[in-house]
Amino acid sequence: MNRYVLSVAAELDLDSIWEYIAQDNIDAADRWISKLFDEFEALGRTPRMGHKREDLTSFPILFWPVSAYLVLYRVQDELVEIVAVTQGARDIPSFLGQRIQ
Repeated sequence: MNRYVLSVAAELDLDSIWEYIAQDNIDAADRWISKLFDEFEALGRTPRMGHKREDLTSFPILFWPVSAYLVLYRVQDELVEIVAVTQGARDIPSFLGQRIQ
């Protein structure tokens, strides 16, 4: 049983990541998405292994780095909700301001 759920926005993020990588290499895109899902499973098993970034946001979310990407999630009743998946080099405060209300 999954202990995580993907928000609609996170699903769209994954689609965008796959499409971007697949432009050069479909197998690599598949591997990246698989790696991210492995990390989602790990977060579901250990919900609080991420960290807060109060320097980036006051939203009650946790951050989990996966190579060049960040998984942004929140925990509610031991269920992990993946809120977003984005590149770590992105302007995170602006990104979150547009995504989380």
